[in-house]
Order: sequence, then C-alpha cells, then structure tokens
Amino acid sequence: MMKCLCHVTGVRLQFLGHARVHWTETHQTGSGKNRRTETRHYSSSETYFNFELLLFGPGNDSTHLQAGHHTYPFSFLLPPNLPSSYESHIGNVRYSLKAKIDKPWKFDHKTQKMFTVVSMLDLNQQPSATSGPIHALFRVDRAGYVPGDTIYLNAEISNHSTRRMKASLYHATTKSRTERKDVAMVNKGEISPGGSVTWSGEPMVVPAVPPSYLVGCSIIDIRYILQLEVDPAGPGFDLEVPLEVIVGTIPLRQVVQQYYPMPQPTLSPPSAPPLSQPAGASAPFNLPPPSYAECVFGKVGVREDEDSDHMGGDVDFAPSYAYYDWSKSNVR
Repeated sequence: MMKCLCHVTGVRLQFLGHARVHWTETHQTGSGKNRRTETRHYSSSETYFNFELLLFGPGNDSTHLQAGHHTYPFSFLLPPNLPSSYESHIGNVRYSLKAKIDKPWKFDHKTQKMFTVVSMLDLNQQPSATSGPIHALFRVDRAGYVPGDTIYLNAEISNHSTRRMKASLYHATTKSRTERKDVAMVNKGEISPGGSVTWSGEPMVVPAVPPSYLVGCSIIDIRYILQLEVDPAGPGFDLEVPLEVIVGTIPLRQVVQQYYPMPQPTLSPPSAPPLSQPAGASAPFNLPPPSYAECVFGKVGVREDEDSDHMGGDVDFAPSYAYYDWSKSNVR
C-alpha cells in the first residue's frame, strides 16, 4: 500500500472580525460638451480583531503532511465589547474563521466558517425604554421590546376622504447614507369619506433582528421606527407619525413577570432550579433562556473581495439573534 504525502508549508487559521460600509453614487461633472458622468465610491471600515494561528508546519519551509484524517485543537478568546453581527447591502459587521492549507507551487486550500456575535442591550438599563405610554395619533404601551415581543398598536384617525392606513416597523442605518428595510407591517382597509378607524391593540410581533444602535461599531447605526402612515386617495400629502422604539436582547423585567411570575417566598427549598440569567443583566430576575432565530432578512453572500474562487465553506450566511417565545411560558 502506498501512502500519499502532501507537501505544505503550514495549516493556518485566521480569526477575523470587522465592519465595512461601501456604496457608489453617480455625479454629473463639467458642462456642455465636457459634461460627463462620474461614479464615486464611498467606504469605511474598522477591524475588531485579526489573529492568525499556525496549527501545523514550520510556516516557511515545506514539510510533509501524512495522508489521513488530522485533528488540531485550538481556542480563541473573543475580545470584549464587540458589536453585533449585521448584514445589509451597503454595510456589514462580520465574524469569521478561515482555514488555509499553504501548498508550495499549487493552489492553497481555503475554507471559512461564519459565526454570530450578539452584544447585550438590556432594556432595563435604557431609561427611555421603561417610560410610560407614547401619545400621539399613534400610541404603543412602551418603547422597549425584544425579538418575540408583541407590539400592540393603538391609533385613531378621522378624515374626509378615502384613505388607506398602515403601520410599519423598520430599521435603517443612519450615517452618511440611510438604508430602510421593512421589518414587519400591518395594513388596514380604506376609511370611507367622513368615517373613522380605531386600532385598539392591533398586534405586531417583533421578528429576529439585531439590537438597536449596534453598540461597539462606529460606522453603522441601527434605529427602529414604528411609523403610522395614512395615504389619501388621489392628490394629497401622506400623514406620517413616526415613533422610535428600542430593540434589545434582555427584556424588561415587568414584561417577563407577566409570563414567568416571581415565586413566592417559602421555607422549603424550591423543587426546581431557577430559570437562567444572562451574564451582565441589570439585576437577577426570573428570566427564561432565549432561543435563537435566523435574521428575518435571510442569508446574504459573504464572500469578500480578497477571497478567491477556491474558497470553500460558508458562501451565504445570516446571523442569528436572541428570540423570546412567550407562548412557551406556563401562564395561559
């Protein structure tokens, strides 16, 4: 039996975390016969970590890698205060692990694995999230929510023309360029001339989305806006009432207690261990562990400009975010 040898200079791992934004804009320059169209590129980036680990080999000179299956243990401690993973058409925050087998005078073998980082945003530490009801033509019961929460919409509208009314929760990056994405939407029918419509607790569930602000990233900002839109038929201005809400990862204490009431004091030890408490939460309370759901916007291509066509592993990826399914509570 003949065993095949592979000549390599090394087997390497690269741990990479970075944010990038990029878009193009078309501008007209000159005048008359000298008028021309110019495409300008706008970009920015920041790196949170970029660490390379040599798993096998000298790293410079060629050595032999025996035929067969090889396992190399490794570990990497993520630095603190990383921003949450995020994907959009003009910007992203990505975390990846890339493996490469360096082969002299041949194509290197490369593969990558994406992973999700979710930074904590405790709604109990956000003063504006625990404020009272927000009043306008449009009202919700609070300003702070987590994925899985239900927003109950209240609105009153009267007008003298046929109008269509809708409310939408959307998020957008709010830096030099804004990208809007609809997250969830509730549509209502037409309001007859001289009529009125009242929404009383119309439900809208917050899907799996990244937390507000994208804390730790200085080039992308995320805001969530509930917006009531009244669209009059024919000519006329739309009526828009925006309300900003905060999407966090740790729900408000009073919301959790609606579904998981605090146990009454007892002289005997509890029969079951308490529900889990995430590290770094504001104060211990009866918080159920979240599940994790793929981002509502789905997968996107994650191949970087510097990646060759020989890169294997994850080509498409969607981050997963904490999601609280309150229907699994013991309260009915």
